[in-house]
Amino acid sequence: MKTKLTNEEILRYSRHLPLPEVGLEGQKKLKNSSVLLVGTGGLGSPVALYLAAAGVGKIGIVDYDEVETSNLQRQIIHGSSSIGVSKVLSAQKRMLDLNPDIHVITFNESFTSESAFRIAQGYNVLVDGTDNFPTRYLINDVCVFLGIPNVYGSVFRFDGQVSIFFAKEGPCYRCIFPEPPPPGLVPTCADGGVLGILPGTIGTIQATETIKLLLGIGSNLIKRLLLYNALDMTFDYVNLKKNPHCEICGENPTIRKLIDYQEFCGFPHHDPQLNTFEEELSITPIQLFQKIADNENIILVDIREPFELEISSLEGAIHIPFGQLSERLTELDGDHEIILFCKSGIRSRRALDNLAGMNISNIKHLQGGINSWAQLIDPKMAIY
Repeated sequence: MKTKLTNEEILRYSRHLPLPEVGLEGQKKLKNSSVLLVGTGGLGSPVALYLAAAGVGKIGIVDYDEVETSNLQRQIIHGSSSIGVSKVLSAQKRMLDLNPDIHVITFNESFTSESAFRIAQGYNVLVDGTDNFPTRYLINDVCVFLGIPNVYGSVFRFDGQVSIFFAKEGPCYRCIFPEPPPPGLVPTCADGGVLGILPGTIGTIQATETIKLLLGIGSNLIKRLLLYNALDMTFDYVNLKKNPHCEICGENPTIRKLIDYQEFCGFPHHDPQLNTFEEELSITPIQLFQKIADNENIILVDIREPFELEISSLEGAIHIPFGQLSERLTELDGDHEIILFCKSGIRSRRALDNLAGMNISNIKHLQGGINSWAQLIDPKMAIY
């Protein structure tokens, strides 16, 4: 059956139709197309909105998170009225309000090696709107096995990257990044920050590349990595080459099925022995509150950056930024229990790993960081 556009759709897409590269046939092609978007956050927001507005007929969205206040600085598909709501349901509502003529399929779950093929089957293009390495490698491998393009994007502070990894025509993600960086080496956006509009720029470019792929028009970012710096307002390109020795798309691939991506990227497994080990290294806000109330001999060490102290602080804490911790820890009294804390517990846990070879005993970190302290102990304290 030939696809037809209704009179309402012709009016809706009337600015597309005069474009020779699009026209009626192109718009019908978009209506027949399908895109899977993994992540409905900073990058996923503009991607979802523009794919919906452009008339892509079937859009799958995957996310297991709920909307939080801290999301709204950059995740523009959501609003204050959606706080506490599933991100995929919030995004679906906005997309269908923008364009009721499309189909939006929601997957309110994690994109894992167990669920990936079930979710991704039947889509023409997959768009990566994630922010972690295990899922990026998983998305790459799924796209290689399914033979579909992976429209990649990433953001951090003022910098963004975009490319299309498509093993049939160029390199895959593993060709360029065979191994992930060591855990903790690359800060998250939560720790390092991100300019709110940056995901909008990068996500819009991802949406542009996706539309071009679906229409088969223009020059795309296959074999090229776009580098964008918002602070300097510069765009640069790096030419990419396929790696003949790539473990998944090379001449003699060794990866023939989806693997354990948490283990591959160095993330810990959730097993009882590890949990016991973690408990020995950490202290909860309630336990810390009790120690302070009992006047125990403890030293609180705030390892955050100076600007963070202006947002919140714990009385009596010594400030030693994360980068100075190894060289300055000897300044502290070894007879006291040392408790490190940061914003959310990520940097302080990483600090314990860095200090592992220094034979320092009686040191722990605060689970959930100062934000968890604010939630559980001091509700008047700002959370960021």
